[in-house]
Amino acid sequence: MIRKWQSENTAPLLSLWLESTTEAHPFIDARYWTESEALVRDAYLPSAETWVWEEAGEVRGFISVMQSQFIGALFVATAHLGKGIGHTLIHYVQQRFPYLSLEVYQKNSRAVNFYHAQGFRIEDSAWQEETQHPTWIMSWQADQTPLT
Repeated sequence: MIRKWQSENTAPLLSLWLESTTEAHPFIDARYWTESEALVRDAYLPSAETWVWEEAGEVRGFISVMQSQFIGALFVATAHLGKGIGHTLIHYVQQRFPYLSLEVYQKNSRAVNFYHAQGFRIEDSAWQEETQHPTWIMSWQADQTPLT
């Protein structure tokens, strides 16, 4: 179900990303995300290693790791949230990298709680000028014992 994404066709990832990110961030105007699509397509996805969860020929989730340590994206199709896809994708990259960090909007409490449950800890905060919202910088290390 998990495989490395090696296609030039980013349309399935972008479609899932736009749906999922708009749903997960109702506090940010949806236009921001549609205006960001070209940046995700042309800069972020090509510079990342991406793995997808595919089932019945459909991409239901994906995770992208940049510079072998930064999770630039973890998105699950909204119809498939709560089914373990995100957990499995995180666990998959945790087995491949000894240190991971990410940035998550503070108002996205579902994601913050999810990352905590996967062993990530808040290291710092940041301010996103483009969206006018604060984020948490979170990290995980392989030698940490995750809380249950």
